Amino acid sequence: MSADQEVINSNKAPEPVGLYPHARRVGNLLFLSGVGPRERGTKVIPGVELGADGNIISYDIAKQCHSVFANVKAILEDSGSGWDKLIDVTVFLTNMKDDFPIYNKIWAEYFAENPPCRTTIEINCLPTPIGIELKCIATI
Repeated sequence: MSADQEVINSNKAPEPVGLYPHARRVGNLLFLSGVGPRERGTKVIPGVELGADGNIISYDIAKQCHSVFANVKAILEDSGSGWDKLIDVTVFLTNMKDDFPIYNKIWAEYFAENPPCRTTIEINCLPTPIGIELKCIATI
């Protein structure tokens, strides 16, 4: 790794589910790996009820949104950045039709001022039983 790069892992955000860091700083840019709503140190996903087979029985996208935003904020702060320094966010939803209106309302609450660029994409699943994941770029 070159001198102008730094790998960053937060001790507040959930552990990655694979071999990747929470973030990587390159110059004054910070690139976050995909961040979901899981809680650190557990497999608990706020707002998700799983059956014995591990499949989703029910979920609350609002609780997942608040949790994923808190996880992103923790990584940003542990990286020397901050919520107000987000410049681009890609949002992955597994149920655009039902979840977009709720997520979009919560987004507007968190980004009432100076919202970053945003792209929202529907995908059929994520690596864990979650309904939302964020991929972010920020400045430091």
